[in-house]
Amino acid sequence: MKLAVFASGSGSNFGAIMEAIRDQRIQGAEIVLLVCDKPGAYVLERAASYEVPTFVFSAKDYPNKVAFETEILRQLDEAGVELIVLAGYMRLIGDTLLKAFGGRMINLHPSILPSFTGKDAIGQAFNYGVKMTGVTVHFVDEGMDTGPIIAQRMVPVEEGDTIESLAARIHKVEHEILPKVVQLLANNHVKLENRKVKISKGVE
Repeated sequence: MKLAVFASGSGSNFGAIMEAIRDQRIQGAEIVLLVCDKPGAYVLERAASYEVPTFVFSAKDYPNKVAFETEILRQLDEAGVELIVLAGYMRLIGDTLLKAFGGRMINLHPSILPSFTGKDAIGQAFNYGVKMTGVTVHFVDEGMDTGPIIAQRMVPVEEGDTIESLAARIHKVEHEILPKVVQLLANNHVKLENRKVKISKGVE
């Protein structure tokens, strides 16, 4: 399965997927393209170190979302991409990509959805005072973090936590759960029926 990872920042989850592929914890999948909307983002250095092709753009260089998503779609088609993984991509996906990759695009979000959608989910949860937060991997739909949920894992908020310490534990869980979901999808073990996601029996 040919993957494209979309990222806007440091790309630690891009790195986690690449390492899982190298270690053969993910089999039958490869990252063929990194898409980044922030020229100068550290994820581009990661991609270069792994020799992964990149498409970098600035939204302001295009007249509208349709225009830059049309160019992204052309890049995806050229690379033969079969699954999009949004891993820290800080931009809402529009109709152009959704129509082409509906049911073939997943997002990683640092909370237990449907709680704390959007930006700074870790800070939102911490400031709200929850005792448990976590990580969600879900299919992407037209809403903000509203798509059908594939997998979730809880992360407790511990006494004495800061936003930074909580974030570090959440990121560690992200790096564990995302490669596992990618492997499930590569093995065709995930089925989407309406809003319900079914994972083949016997697969963790």
